[in-house]
Amino acid sequence: MEIQINYEHGKEELEQLPLKELTQFVLAREDKPFNTEVSISFVSDEAIAELNERYRHKDGPTDVLSFECDGVDDDLSAMTLAEEPVFELGDVIIAPDVASRQMREFGTTFEEEISLLLVHGLLHLCGYDHIDDDEAEVMEKREAEILDAWSKR
Repeated sequence: MEIQINYEHGKEELEQLPLKELTQFVLAREDKPFNTEVSISFVSDEAIAELNERYRHKDGPTDVLSFECDGVDDDLSAMTLAEEPVFELGDVIIAPDVASRQMREFGTTFEEEISLLLVHGLLHLCGYDHIDDDEAEVMEKREAEILDAWSKR
C-alpha cells in the first residue's frame, strides 16, 4: 500500500502520530488490495474552508473531507499480482486546527481526534456515508470497531 502524507499545516505535532500505520490498519480491515494508494493532507482552516465551499457549497472550515478517485464499486477481485495497476482510493484532507477545537469540545486528546477524523475520511473512501440515519449508524459503528481494535493492538 502506498500512503502519502502531506503536512501542509501542523507538521510538528502530527509527525509524532502513527498516521501511516493507522491508515494501513484501516485499509487492511476494509480488505483493500495491496496496490491501494491513498493520500492524506493536513491543511489550514483557510485551505479546508476553500475546499468545503468549492466542493460542498458550505461556508467555513470543516474537520475532514474525502475525495474518491477509483470507484469503490470497481472490481478489485483480480488485483492480486504485483504487476496490477495502482488502485487510487483517493484523498483525505484534515484540518488539525478544527481537530484541536473539537478535542476541547469533546474531551478527547489530539491523537484521538485526528485518529477519528482519519478513520472517518478513509471509511468515506471505502464507500461508507452518513447521509441518512441508517447509514450514519453503520458508519459510526464501523469507526468505533476500527478505533477499538486499533487501541488494543
